[in-house]
Amino acid sequence: MTPKKLTLRDHLIRLLIYFLLTAFALLMLFPFIYMLSTSLKTSSDVFHYPPRLLPYSPVEIDYNGAPAPLYQFTIDGQERGLVLTGEKARFGFFTTSDLINAETPRDSEILVQIPLDDANPTGNTLSLTKADGSTEEFEEFNVTYRGENLTLLKAYQGSLDQFVDPNDPSYTQYANARTAEQREVVDFQTENYSAVFGLNLDRSLVNTIIVTLGVTAGQLVTSIFGGYAFSRIEFRGRNTIFVAYLGSIMIPFVVLIIPMYRLMVSIGWQNHIVSLIVPWIFTAYGTFLLRQFFMTIPKEIEEAALLDGCSRFRILWGMFVPLSTPAIATLGIFSFLYAWNSFLWPLLIIGEGNEPNHVLTLSMIRLSNIAADKPNLVLTGAAIAIIPPIIVFILAQRYFIEGVTSSAVKG
Repeated sequence: MTPKKLTLRDHLIRLLIYFLLTAFALLMLFPFIYMLSTSLKTSSDVFHYPPRLLPYSPVEIDYNGAPAPLYQFTIDGQERGLVLTGEKARFGFFTTSDLINAETPRDSEILVQIPLDDANPTGNTLSLTKADGSTEEFEEFNVTYRGENLTLLKAYQGSLDQFVDPNDPSYTQYANARTAEQREVVDFQTENYSAVFGLNLDRSLVNTIIVTLGVTAGQLVTSIFGGYAFSRIEFRGRNTIFVAYLGSIMIPFVVLIIPMYRLMVSIGWQNHIVSLIVPWIFTAYGTFLLRQFFMTIPKEIEEAALLDGCSRFRILWGMFVPLSTPAIATLGIFSFLYAWNSFLWPLLIIGEGNEPNHVLTLSMIRLSNIAADKPNLVLTGAAIAIIPPIIVFILAQRYFIEGVTSSAVKG
Protein backbone atom coordinates (compact mmCIF):
# COMPACT_ATOMS: atom_id res chain seq x y z
CA MET A 1 0.00 0.00 0.00
CA THR A 2 1.42 3.34 -1.08
CA PRO A 3 1.74 5.75 1.84
CA LYS A 4 -0.37 8.86 1.61
CA LYS A 5 1.54 11.91 0.48
CA LEU A 6 1.46 14.68 3.07
CA THR A 7 0.08 17.99 1.89
CA LEU A 8 1.23 21.45 2.95
CA ARG A 9 -1.71 21.59 5.36
CA ASP A 10 -0.61 18.34 6.99
CA HIS A 11 2.93 19.67 7.46
CA LEU A 12 1.61 22.91 8.97
CA ILE A 13 -0.63 20.99 11.39
CA ARG A 14 2.29 18.81 12.48
CA LEU A 15 4.49 21.86 12.88
CA LEU A 16 1.84 23.52 15.04
CA ILE A 17 1.48 20.38 17.18
CA TYR A 18 5.25 20.14 17.71
CA PHE A 19 5.39 23.82 18.60
CA LEU A 20 2.58 23.51 21.17
CA LEU A 21 4.05 20.35 22.70
CA THR A 22 7.49 21.97 22.95
CA ALA A 23 6.01 25.10 24.52
CA PHE A 24 4.09 23.09 27.13
CA ALA A 25 7.15 20.93 27.83
CA LEU A 26 9.29 24.01 28.45
CA LEU A 27 6.55 25.48 30.64
CA MET A 28 6.48 22.32 32.76
CA LEU A 29 10.26 22.09 32.93
CA PHE A 30 10.86 25.76 33.71
CA PRO A 31 10.50 25.44 37.54
CA PHE A 32 13.02 22.59 37.56
CA ILE A 33 15.42 24.48 35.29
CA TYR A 34 15.12 27.62 37.40
CA MET A 35 15.77 25.59 40.56
CA LEU A 36 18.98 24.15 39.09
CA SER A 37 20.03 27.59 37.88
CA THR A 38 19.39 29.21 41.28
CA SER A 39 21.35 26.47 43.03
CA LEU A 40 24.40 27.66 41.07
CA LYS A 41 23.99 31.38 41.88
CA THR A 42 25.29 33.66 44.59
CA SER A 43 22.86 35.03 47.17
CA SER A 44 23.00 38.53 45.70
CA ASP A 45 22.41 37.26 42.16
CA VAL A 46 19.19 35.54 43.26
CA PHE A 47 17.65 38.91 44.13
CA HIS A 48 18.78 40.62 40.92
CA TYR A 49 16.05 42.49 39.07
CA PRO A 50 15.01 41.63 36.47
CA PRO A 51 15.56 37.92 37.23
CA ARG A 52 18.09 36.08 35.09
CA LEU A 53 18.25 32.40 34.28
CA LEU A 54 22.04 32.06 34.06
CA PRO A 55 24.18 32.61 37.18
CA TYR A 56 26.35 35.72 37.10
CA SER A 57 29.15 36.88 39.40
CA PRO A 58 30.87 40.27 39.53
CA VAL A 59 34.31 40.57 37.95
CA GLU A 60 36.94 41.39 40.56
CA ILE A 61 40.50 42.65 40.10
CA ASP A 62 43.32 43.34 42.51
CA TYR A 63 43.32 47.00 43.55
CA ASN A 64 45.64 48.29 46.27
CA GLY A 65 46.34 44.74 47.41
CA ALA A 66 42.70 43.74 47.81
CA PRO A 67 40.03 42.33 45.46
CA ALA A 68 37.66 45.01 44.18
CA PRO A 69 34.60 44.69 41.90
CA LEU A 70 34.85 46.19 38.44
CA TYR A 71 32.13 48.61 37.33
CA GLN A 72 31.11 49.16 33.72
CA PHE A 73 30.97 52.72 32.34
CA THR A 74 30.36 53.91 28.79
CA ILE A 75 32.33 57.14 28.26
CA ASP A 76 32.48 58.87 24.88
CA GLY A 77 31.17 55.72 23.22
CA GLN A 78 33.86 53.50 24.78
CA GLU A 79 33.42 51.02 27.60
CA ARG A 80 35.77 51.29 30.56
CA GLY A 81 36.11 49.23 33.71
CA LEU A 82 36.50 51.31 36.88
CA VAL A 83 36.82 50.42 40.55
CA LEU A 84 35.23 52.09 43.55
CA THR A 85 37.72 54.03 45.68
CA GLY A 86 35.47 54.57 48.70
CA GLU A 87 35.75 58.37 48.49
CA LYS A 88 32.81 60.70 47.90
CA ALA A 89 32.37 64.20 46.49
CA ARG A 90 29.59 66.76 46.80
CA PHE A 91 27.97 67.39 43.43
CA GLY A 92 25.53 69.97 42.22
CA PHE A 93 22.89 69.23 39.62
CA PHE A 94 22.20 72.26 37.44
CA THR A 95 19.54 73.21 34.90
CA THR A 96 17.70 76.23 33.51
CA SER A 97 14.64 77.97 34.89
CA ASP A 98 12.56 76.47 32.07
CA LEU A 99 13.53 72.89 32.85
CA ILE A 100 13.49 73.01 36.65
CA ASN A 101 10.65 71.27 38.48
CA ALA A 102 9.68 73.40 41.47
CA GLU A 103 7.38 70.74 42.90
CA THR A 104 10.01 67.96 42.93
CA PRO A 105 13.42 69.35 42.02
CA ARG A 106 14.97 65.88 41.75
CA ASP A 107 12.66 65.21 38.81
CA SER A 108 14.05 68.18 36.90
CA GLU A 109 15.81 67.68 33.57
CA ILE A 110 19.48 68.09 34.52
CA LEU A 111 21.84 69.67 31.99
CA VAL A 112 25.09 69.26 33.88
CA GLN A 113 26.39 67.77 37.12
CA ILE A 114 29.72 68.94 38.46
CA PRO A 115 31.45 69.11 41.84
CA LEU A 116 30.19 72.02 43.89
CA ASP A 117 33.77 73.25 44.23
CA ASP A 118 33.84 73.82 40.46
CA ALA A 119 30.65 75.91 40.44
CA ASN A 120 30.75 79.64 41.30
CA PRO A 121 27.69 81.09 43.03
CA THR A 122 26.49 84.43 41.65
CA GLY A 123 24.71 85.36 44.86
CA ASN A 124 21.36 85.54 43.08
CA THR A 125 18.36 83.29 43.66
CA LEU A 126 15.22 82.51 41.74
CA SER A 127 11.89 82.11 43.56
CA LEU A 128 9.39 79.74 41.93
CA THR A 129 5.82 79.30 43.12
CA LYS A 130 4.49 75.81 43.78
CA ALA A 131 0.95 74.60 43.21
CA ASP A 132 0.11 75.04 46.90
CA GLY A 133 1.12 78.71 46.78
CA SER A 134 4.44 78.31 48.60
CA THR A 135 7.73 79.35 47.04
CA GLU A 136 10.97 77.48 46.48
CA GLU A 137 14.34 79.27 46.31
CA PHE A 138 16.95 78.10 43.80
CA GLU A 139 20.53 79.42 43.83
CA GLU A 140 22.19 80.68 40.68
CA PHE A 141 25.70 79.48 39.68
CA ASN A 142 28.19 80.10 36.93
CA VAL A 143 29.17 76.70 35.47
CA THR A 144 31.01 75.44 32.41
CA TYR A 145 28.83 73.32 30.12
CA ARG A 146 30.25 71.90 26.88
CA GLY A 147 32.99 74.48 26.85
CA GLU A 148 30.63 77.40 27.44
CA ASN A 149 30.19 79.49 30.56
CA LEU A 150 26.53 79.41 31.55
CA THR A 151 24.46 80.72 34.39
CA LEU A 152 22.26 77.89 35.67
CA LEU A 153 20.13 77.09 38.68
CA LYS A 154 21.08 74.42 41.18
CA ALA A 155 18.13 72.04 41.27
CA TYR A 156 19.59 69.95 44.10
CA GLN A 157 22.86 68.59 45.43
CA GLY A 158 24.11 65.25 46.68
CA SER A 159 27.09 62.97 47.19
CA LEU A 160 28.49 60.74 44.45
CA ASP A 161 31.01 57.93 44.77
CA GLN A 162 34.41 58.17 43.13
CA PHE A 163 35.49 55.55 40.60
CA VAL A 164 38.99 55.29 39.17
CA ASP A 165 40.60 53.43 36.29
CA PRO A 166 42.93 50.83 37.89
CA ASN A 167 45.28 51.11 34.90
CA ASP A 168 45.22 54.93 34.90
CA PRO A 169 44.64 56.28 38.45
CA SER A 170 44.50 59.84 37.09
CA TYR A 171 41.22 59.07 35.33
CA THR A 172 38.23 59.40 37.68
CA GLN A 173 34.49 59.22 37.28
CA TYR A 174 31.69 59.96 39.73
CA ALA A 175 28.39 58.05 40.03
CA ASN A 176 26.09 56.45 42.57
CA ALA A 177 27.57 53.11 43.56
CA ARG A 178 24.12 51.63 44.23
CA THR A 179 22.98 52.23 40.65
CA ALA A 180 26.32 51.75 38.89
CA GLU A 181 26.47 48.70 36.62
CA GLN A 182 28.91 46.02 37.69
CA ARG A 183 30.83 44.05 35.10
CA GLU A 184 29.69 40.43 35.38
CA VAL A 185 30.45 37.06 33.84
CA VAL A 186 28.59 33.76 33.82
CA ASP A 187 29.91 31.86 36.83
CA PHE A 188 28.48 28.58 38.12
CA GLN A 189 28.77 28.52 41.92
CA THR A 190 29.37 24.79 42.39
CA GLU A 191 30.65 25.51 45.89
CA ASN A 192 26.99 25.90 46.93
CA TYR A 193 26.76 22.10 46.90
CA SER A 194 29.85 21.79 49.10
CA ALA A 195 28.37 24.32 51.52
CA VAL A 196 25.07 22.46 51.71
CA PHE A 197 26.76 19.09 52.18
CA GLY A 198 28.64 20.66 55.08
CA LEU A 199 25.30 21.27 56.84
CA ASN A 200 24.77 17.53 57.52
CA LEU A 201 23.12 16.97 54.14
CA ASP A 202 25.85 14.49 53.16
CA ARG A 203 24.96 12.27 56.11
CA SER A 204 21.25 12.69 55.38
CA LEU A 205 21.80 11.71 51.74
CA VAL A 206 23.58 8.49 52.79
CA ASN A 207 20.81 7.70 55.29
CA THR A 208 18.16 8.32 52.64
CA ILE A 209 19.92 6.04 50.16
CA ILE A 210 20.15 3.27 52.79
CA VAL A 211 16.49 3.62 53.75
CA THR A 212 15.30 3.83 50.14
CA LEU A 213 17.30 0.81 48.98
CA GLY A 214 16.20 -1.18 52.02
CA VAL A 215 12.51 -0.38 51.59
CA THR A 216 12.58 -0.88 47.82
CA ALA A 217 14.43 -4.21 48.01
CA GLY A 218 12.20 -5.40 50.86
CA GLN A 219 8.97 -4.53 49.04
CA LEU A 220 10.17 -6.17 45.82
CA VAL A 221 11.14 -9.41 47.57
CA THR A 222 8.00 -9.70 49.70
CA SER A 223 5.74 -8.69 46.82
CA ILE A 224 7.33 -11.23 44.46
CA PHE A 225 6.95 -14.09 46.95
CA GLY A 226 3.48 -12.98 48.02
CA GLY A 227 2.28 -12.40 44.47
CA TYR A 228 3.49 -15.83 43.38
CA ALA A 229 1.93 -17.55 46.38
CA PHE A 230 -1.48 -15.92 45.89
CA SER A 231 -1.48 -16.51 42.12
CA ARG A 232 -0.04 -20.00 41.75
CA ILE A 233 -0.06 -21.98 45.02
CA GLU A 234 -3.36 -23.50 46.08
CA PHE A 235 -3.91 -23.52 49.85
CA ARG A 236 -6.91 -23.32 52.12
CA GLY A 237 -8.28 -19.81 52.63
CA ARG A 238 -6.02 -18.29 49.99
CA ASN A 239 -8.60 -15.94 48.55
CA THR A 240 -9.89 -14.91 51.97
CA ILE A 241 -6.40 -14.09 53.20
CA PHE A 242 -5.66 -12.20 50.01
CA VAL A 243 -8.83 -10.10 50.27
CA ALA A 244 -8.07 -9.33 53.93
CA TYR A 245 -4.48 -8.39 53.06
CA LEU A 246 -5.65 -6.25 50.18
CA GLY A 247 -8.20 -4.56 52.42
CA SER A 248 -5.38 -3.22 54.60
CA ILE A 249 -4.81 -0.61 51.88
CA MET A 250 -8.02 1.06 53.01
CA ILE A 251 -6.70 1.66 56.54
CA PRO A 252 -5.52 5.31 56.77
CA PHE A 253 -1.95 5.86 57.88
CA VAL A 254 -3.05 8.18 60.69
CA VAL A 255 -4.81 5.20 62.30
CA LEU A 256 -1.56 3.20 62.30
CA ILE A 257 0.72 5.95 63.63
CA ILE A 258 0.17 5.41 67.35
CA PRO A 259 0.35 1.56 67.41
CA MET A 260 3.38 1.58 65.10
CA TYR A 261 5.10 4.21 67.22
CA ARG A 262 4.44 2.26 70.44
CA LEU A 263 5.73 -0.91 68.78
CA MET A 264 8.97 0.80 67.72
CA VAL A 265 9.46 2.18 71.25
CA SER A 266 8.79 -1.18 72.88
CA ILE A 267 11.40 -3.01 70.79
CA GLY A 268 13.94 -0.17 71.12
CA TRP A 269 13.95 0.99 67.50
CA GLN A 270 12.97 4.58 68.19
CA ASN A 271 15.48 7.10 66.74
CA HIS A 272 17.09 4.31 64.70
CA ILE A 273 17.20 4.01 60.91
CA VAL A 274 15.92 0.43 61.07
CA SER A 275 12.53 1.83 62.12
CA LEU A 276 12.32 3.55 58.73
CA ILE A 277 12.90 0.29 56.82
CA VAL A 278 11.39 -2.79 58.45
CA PRO A 279 7.79 -1.54 58.95
CA TRP A 280 7.56 -0.68 55.24
CA ILE A 281 8.98 -3.77 53.53
CA PHE A 282 5.48 -5.24 53.20
CA THR A 283 3.07 -3.71 50.73
CA ALA A 284 -0.39 -4.98 49.83
CA TYR A 285 -0.37 -2.86 46.67
CA GLY A 286 2.86 -4.45 45.41
CA THR A 287 1.60 -7.95 46.18
CA PHE A 288 -1.64 -7.24 44.31
CA LEU A 289 0.23 -5.76 41.33
CA LEU A 290 2.54 -8.74 40.90
CA ARG A 291 -0.21 -11.27 41.61
CA GLN A 292 -2.24 -9.85 38.77
CA PHE A 293 0.78 -9.89 36.47
CA PHE A 294 1.76 -13.46 37.43
CA MET A 295 -1.77 -14.63 36.64
CA THR A 296 -1.31 -13.55 33.01
CA ILE A 297 1.61 -15.99 32.57
CA PRO A 298 0.31 -19.24 31.02
CA LYS A 299 0.07 -22.12 33.48
CA GLU A 300 1.33 -24.54 30.83
CA ILE A 301 4.82 -23.07 31.13
CA GLU A 302 4.86 -23.65 34.86
CA GLU A 303 3.43 -27.18 34.55
CA ALA A 304 6.11 -28.10 32.00
CA ALA A 305 8.80 -26.83 34.35
CA LEU A 306 7.36 -28.85 37.24
CA LEU A 307 7.35 -31.99 35.08
CA ASP A 308 11.03 -31.34 34.30
CA GLY A 309 11.75 -31.37 38.04
CA CYS A 310 12.08 -27.64 38.68
CA SER A 311 11.32 -26.45 42.18
CA ARG A 312 8.88 -23.64 42.95
CA PHE A 313 11.76 -21.38 43.88
CA ARG A 314 13.57 -22.00 40.59
CA ILE A 315 10.37 -21.48 38.60
CA LEU A 316 9.77 -18.19 40.36
CA TRP A 317 13.26 -16.72 39.91
CA GLY A 318 14.08 -18.40 36.62
CA MET A 319 10.82 -17.86 34.77
CA PHE A 320 8.33 -15.56 36.48
CA VAL A 321 10.72 -12.80 37.52
CA PRO A 322 12.36 -12.38 34.06
CA LEU A 323 8.93 -12.36 32.39
CA SER A 324 7.63 -9.78 34.88
CA THR A 325 10.41 -7.23 34.53
CA PRO A 326 8.05 -4.37 33.51
CA ALA A 327 5.76 -4.91 36.51
CA ILE A 328 8.70 -5.27 38.90
CA ALA A 329 10.28 -2.09 37.51
CA THR A 330 6.99 -0.25 37.96
CA LEU A 331 6.73 -1.37 41.57
CA GLY A 332 10.38 -0.50 42.13
CA ILE A 333 9.82 3.07 40.89
CA PHE A 334 6.78 3.53 43.13
CA SER A 335 8.58 2.09 46.15
CA PHE A 336 11.68 4.18 45.51
CA LEU A 337 9.73 7.43 45.22
CA TYR A 338 7.66 6.67 48.34
CA ALA A 339 10.68 5.83 50.47
CA TRP A 340 12.77 8.73 49.15
CA ASN A 341 10.07 11.34 49.80
CA SER A 342 8.78 9.94 53.10
CA PHE A 343 8.44 12.75 55.63
CA LEU A 344 5.78 12.22 58.31
CA TRP A 345 7.01 8.88 59.66
CA PRO A 346 10.70 9.96 59.86
CA LEU A 347 9.58 13.17 61.59
CA LEU A 348 7.69 11.17 64.23
CA ILE A 349 10.10 8.29 64.84
CA ILE A 350 13.44 10.10 64.31
CA GLY A 351 12.60 13.71 65.20
CA GLU A 352 14.29 16.96 64.30
CA GLY A 353 16.88 16.79 67.08
CA ASN A 354 18.47 13.48 66.05
CA GLU A 355 20.59 14.92 63.23
CA PRO A 356 22.91 11.90 62.68
CA ASN A 357 19.89 9.80 61.67
CA HIS A 358 18.16 12.46 59.60
CA VAL A 359 16.93 11.71 56.10
CA LEU A 360 16.78 14.37 53.38
CA THR A 361 13.20 15.42 54.10
CA LEU A 362 14.12 16.26 57.70
CA SER A 363 17.38 17.98 56.79
CA MET A 364 15.53 20.17 54.30
CA ILE A 365 13.50 21.63 57.19
CA ARG A 366 16.68 22.43 59.09
CA LEU A 367 18.30 23.87 55.96
CA SER A 368 15.32 26.13 55.24
CA ASN A 369 15.62 27.53 58.78
CA ILE A 370 19.40 28.00 58.74
CA ALA A 371 19.55 29.48 55.23
CA ALA A 372 16.26 31.39 55.26
CA ASP A 373 18.02 34.44 53.79
CA LYS A 374 19.91 32.38 51.19
CA PRO A 375 17.42 30.85 48.74
CA ASN A 376 20.28 29.64 46.56
CA LEU A 377 21.35 27.21 49.30
CA VAL A 378 17.78 26.10 49.98
CA LEU A 379 17.25 25.32 46.29
CA THR A 380 20.62 23.57 46.21
CA GLY A 381 19.31 21.21 48.88
CA ALA A 382 16.10 20.78 46.89
CA ALA A 383 18.13 19.89 43.79
CA ILE A 384 20.07 17.27 45.74
CA ALA A 385 16.78 15.76 46.91
CA ILE A 386 15.08 15.83 43.50
CA ILE A 387 17.81 14.80 41.04
CA PRO A 388 18.28 11.14 42.18
CA PRO A 389 14.58 10.18 41.74
CA ILE A 390 14.59 11.83 38.32
CA ILE A 391 17.65 9.83 37.29
CA VAL A 392 16.06 6.59 38.53
CA PHE A 393 12.86 7.30 36.62
CA ILE A 394 14.74 8.14 33.42
CA LEU A 395 16.75 4.91 33.63
CA ALA A 396 13.68 2.78 34.37
CA GLN A 397 11.08 4.55 32.24
CA ARG A 398 11.38 2.01 29.42
CA TYR A 399 10.33 -0.80 31.77
CA PHE A 400 7.67 1.41 33.32
CA ILE A 401 6.11 2.14 29.92
CA GLU A 402 6.34 -1.53 28.97
CA GLY A 403 4.47 -2.41 32.15
CA VAL A 404 1.71 0.08 31.46
CA THR A 405 1.28 -0.90 27.79
CA SER A 406 1.45 -4.64 28.44
CA SER A 407 -1.11 -4.33 31.23
CA ALA A 408 -3.42 -2.45 28.90
CA VAL A 409 -3.07 -5.07 26.15
CA LYS A 410 -3.53 -8.01 28.49
CA GLY A 411 -6.49 -6.32 30.15
